Amino acid sequence: MQILVIAATNHEIASFIADNKQVDILVTGIGVPATIYQLQKKLYGRQYGLVIQAGIAGAFSLNLKLGEVVLTGQDTFADLGMEEREKFTSIFNSSFMDENEFPFSKGWLVNKTPLISTLSLPLVKGVTVNKVSDSMVQRQQIIDNFSPQTESMEGAAFHYVSLQEKVPFIQVRSISNYVGESDKSKWKMKESIVNLNEALLEIINSCS
Repeated sequence: MQILVIAATNHEIASFIADNKQVDILVTGIGVPATIYQLQKKLYGRQYGLVIQAGIAGAFSLNLKLGEVVLTGQDTFADLGMEEREKFTSIFNSSFMDENEFPFSKGWLVNKTPLISTLSLPLVKGVTVNKVSDSMVQRQQIIDNFSPQTESMEGAAFHYVSLQEKVPFIQVRSISNYVGESDKSKWKMKESIVNLNEALLEIINSCS
């Protein structure tokens, strides 16, 4: 099976890149626009049996430990909508967009790739934002609207393209911090990246 691994930055999968001899790798750049453009461009004219997005994430849930590796079962664009007087309304809770318009299902980009149920990693609900913030207002808005467990800057873009292109995919994330924590000394960036790369290698080996 031909596999493509993508990440926003080289840093997140550096050790995997150094050891990899089996799969294609794409570093998209950070954020939604770069992910959509670079992944769409990479997929054009190619047939991958699996595309894996690997990266770090922030956690809303304290049940997730820093450094823990998870699989994102569903994702969405958490800042796509309207904000008035510090109240955020998702685009799917307005009259502007049907929450079940393909590839969305009740406003979510749901991964139904069979492989996801065979892996032993915890399955979480994630959201994607265009800005990482220590704002407690933004944090609560996201919790109130989506009740997610994790947050990234690329996940929903990855799900969106993969579903549109009908390519099997999984999103693998390692928890580096809790959302809203501005004190970087409390983040576990190094540990989360080490664990992410180990989990990524295990997944690739299990698919070989």
